Amino acid sequence: MSPILVRPVREQLEHDRIIRLLQPRYRRRFNVGINPGTETNAPIGEAPAAIYPDLVLMPTGRSKKLAGVIEVETQESVNTLEAMAQWAIYGRLPVEFTLYVPTGSSEVAKRLCRESHIGVTEIVTYHMIGDQMRFTQVFKSPVEAKIAAARAAAAAAGKSARKKKPAKAAAKHARTVTAKPARKPAVKSAAKARPAVRLKKAAVRTPARRKR
Repeated sequence: MSPILVRPVREQLEHDRIIRLLQPRYRRRFNVGINPGTETNAPIGEAPAAIYPDLVLMPTGRSKKLAGVIEVETQESVNTLEAMAQWAIYGRLPVEFTLYVPTGSSEVAKRLCRESHIGVTEIVTYHMIGDQMRFTQVFKSPVEAKIAAARAAAAAAGKSARKKKPAKAAAKHARTVTAKPARKPAVKSAAKARPAVRLKKAAVRTPARRKR
């Protein structure tokens, strides 16, 4: 459940029901953990930084490598705040990210993902027909394209950071030079000053002339 959203009771029940319907659907290919409501059964990462998507897909067998995440949204939760708080986090993971939204919210979900550059690999809509829930895929992108886009964005960010680093160093040097006080020439005190040596001319006496 989103940390920024409190769904109406009816929507929350529908949300949790869809999660439980999807679990056996994906269990054919994955080990599936679910986090309906406020439950925290299947975390990704470790506390306190752990995240809890609605469904967490793990490979069958002994591998513990994450295979994908699924988020289920209702009419109220397809909005910008939800997209930035949760979808963006799941979109940065190097795995498949599938988003389930009500049928009438598919275009809004696509626009939010496009404008915020969220790496969603699949968008699926759902609606009720009688007592049956029907799912329809409306968007699909290979996970390789998502990973390539994430790597390109990371490389661009690293290049930008490297360009800023010399500029910061130059600015720091300029501030240091400006702040450093100019050195004044050393002035010798009168006590320590070396006394000047005066050379006195030896007095030369001229012999007196004798009178003749």
